[in-house]
This record gives sequence, structure tokens and C-alpha cells, in this order.
Amino acid sequence: MSQSRRSFVASTAAGAALPLFWNRTGHAGQSANDRKKVACVGVGGSRGRYSRGGSIARQACDLGQPVAVCDVDRRHNDEFASQQKAKGRGDMNTYTDYREMLEKDKPDVVTIGTPDHWHVPIAIAALKSGADVYCEKPLTLTINEGIEISRVVKETGRVFQVGTQQRSENGQKFLQAVAMAQLGYIGDNVTAHVAIGGAPAGGPFEAKPVPEDLDWDMWLGPAPKADYSEERRKMFRWFFEYSGGKMTDWGAHHIDIATWALGKQETGPVKVSGIGKFPPAIPENFDFPAWFAGKATLPSAYNAPMNFHLTLEYADGLKMTVQDKYESADGKTSFPNGILFEGDNGRFFVNRGKLSGAPVEALTESDKQKVNDKVVELYGGNPTGHMKNFFDCIDTRKDPVSDVYSHHRTMTSCHLCNIALMLGRDLSWDPAKQQFNGDEQANALRTRPQREGYTS
Repeated sequence: MSQSRRSFVASTAAGAALPLFWNRTGHAGQSANDRKKVACVGVGGSRGRYSRGGSIARQACDLGQPVAVCDVDRRHNDEFASQQKAKGRGDMNTYTDYREMLEKDKPDVVTIGTPDHWHVPIAIAALKSGADVYCEKPLTLTINEGIEISRVVKETGRVFQVGTQQRSENGQKFLQAVAMAQLGYIGDNVTAHVAIGGAPAGGPFEAKPVPEDLDWDMWLGPAPKADYSEERRKMFRWFFEYSGGKMTDWGAHHIDIATWALGKQETGPVKVSGIGKFPPAIPENFDFPAWFAGKATLPSAYNAPMNFHLTLEYADGLKMTVQDKYESADGKTSFPNGILFEGDNGRFFVNRGKLSGAPVEALTESDKQKVNDKVVELYGGNPTGHMKNFFDCIDTRKDPVSDVYSHHRTMTSCHLCNIALMLGRDLSWDPAKQQFNGDEQANALRTRPQREGYTS
């Protein structure tokens, strides 16, 4: 897609005004007695790699009253607590076990920024303790985790926000893309082409001594026992034991937006098909179900898919394609990250940098206002920052923009793609029953064994 095309934000600058970004001081202006007690689980730090857990924790602390931080790395706990104290917020209690933190501090709000395999067990414990929860994406490691967390959110009545911030931020490009698709600006029979990048190969990795002040057994938690290595800890996204590769990393973002635009938030595909390539550590025709059941072994190496091209088909005939890199049949269009929406009457492209294409450039001032109005409708009000939306919903007790139920459907699509690649065949899915049709082996992959003492 042409880099020179004007973005939607630029093209609307002189026209219909878009909602303004949020003001960080909205809740922070309250007295300390009125502000929600915030506890943060998984905050990262100087010995980690990903910083998102710390970022969302700091955002929540800006809007609430920080009381506790929990990380399996004591150094990270001390770093985060010191940062908050330097802001004049007093001492935070520090923990390496979230269960002790929930029992002793009884927070109103919990943020979760741990590796993916810990999201649901911690979230369920926090919800049952009475806290409202903001959890980073991808929320689930398996399909059944999504079913379980949806049930607990409904039963507890707590507010639950998933960290798919593309629904709120990035100049609202993704909200505008969803609005344009749903308003019919590219006609009917819309196909979403999603590109999310591929995963690396690497390993086998040498076992190393566990760093001082790191509780490695707690880091592993419900995942299988494994020797410590820097790669497992810092690059966990490329291990199926802890995550799902790019499919659940960027897929949790872009597949989410595509699902929303296609109007499939309350259902799912009925078929998934395609091909992919695994790292060299995965033998040909490897038995993934046996491996997850503890009956087969793999070396300590990356095992998430490197390359893939899959198609999700829905009952009404709509489709979504998911690939590491998109290339059109005529070779004229390609991109490594983003979403291309194609309909009977045109196409447009969106990623975090731009919203572009002929249908975008052709919007009149009246059209821009219609899109803006649709954005407000989709969001349930004027868009704000993602964390601000969460705190606002704590006050109103409404579902936030990234609710658990629609995210579960998004993650189910991500997991369906990975399961199809693991089994190397097309799969038939029943979105109402949330099970594979007549496929015992595929259904076994809807869940994973969890280590004793760390189950949700």
C-alpha cells in the first residue's frame, strides 16, 4: 500500500473532529481515600525483556492508590516499588506469590503483566478475591481457559479489561477501520487479510544457574518443570509451553480487530485450513498432543510456528486469512504487519502507522462524520486511553471496550490456527458448542495439563 497516501487522521483534521485522548489526571485527582487500591502482578524490570507489564502497572498506579507489587523477581519488585515511592506514593508491599498478596492486601484493582501461561490462573484468583482486573493480552493459553475465565467474570460480576489497546489508542485508526467496514464503505463480502510476522528459530539452549532473587519454580507455575535459561525467561513467546508464538502475540491484536470488523465477536469460524513451517527443533509429523500430555519430549528450543498461511471460514461465507507476510496473488501488494480489508467495492489497509486506501481518500465530510459517529457507538462513548476506559468502567460497572467475552472469541481463532498447524490438517469447528467436530485429537488440544499446586 502506498506510503504517500494520507492517513484517515490527517484527512479528518480539517473536518469532523475526533474524540480527544484521555486525561491521565481524571482519577488521580481524587483524594487518596477515594482512589482504588491497586496491586500489580508481573511488572518486569532490568532483568527482563518485555516492559508492557510495568507500563500498565504504572498507568493503573497513576489512576489509583498503589498498595502492592508482586513479581517472581525480587529485584523487579524493589525497582517498581522504589519508582512509586519516588512519586510520593509511599511504600508498596512486595510479594513473589500473588495468592499471599491477594489475601493480605485485598486490592480493589489488579493488573496482570506476567508471561501468558500465568494470565488466567492469576486473573481467576483476583476476580474471586473481589478485585476488578486489567490483564495483558493474549489472555489465554488454551481455548478452555477462555471458556473458564468468561464464566468466572460473569459469576463474579467484576470488571475485566484485556490489554488489546488497539481498540482504544493508536490514533483510533483501528476503530475507524472497523467503522468503515461495518458501514459498508467497501461493500459486502468483506475478507480480512491479516499479517502478523513470523517467529524465529533458535536452540537448543544451554541450562544456566537460576539468577539470585528469582523464584524460577514460581515463574514456571502451571507449565511443565524445565531448567532455567535466559531464552525461556526472556523469549517465552516462542515456546508453546508459555505462549503461542506470533499467532497469539500480534494475532491477539490484529485478529481481534478483523473479528470485530467482520461482526464475529459473539461467534467464530466453522473451518480452519492452511499450511505452516515449524522450527528445526520440531520433527516432521511430531505428536503435539502426546508432548503436551508428557508422553513425548522436545529439546530446549523455540517451537512456535515460523511461517504460516491459514484461512478461517465463517458460516455465512465470510473469510479471514492469517499469514506471517501478506502477498497478493498478482504480487502487487505485500506487507509484513497489518490488516487489508477487501470488499465488493474496494479495499483499504490499516496498521499502527496508517489507515489508507482509495475508500479512505474518497470519504466526504459527511462520510467522516458518519465514521466518527460509528466509532463512538462501537466504543460506547468517546474513546479514551485504554486504562482510563477500564477505570471509568469500574465506576459505571459496565463492560470495558476490550471485554473478556469478545477477546475469548478472538483468542479461540488464534488457538484454532495453531492447532491446525500442530496437527497438519484442516479442522471443522462448532462455535456454539466450542468444540471440534468429530476430532478427538484436536479436542484434546483445547486444554493443557497444569502442574499440581498451580492450577486455576
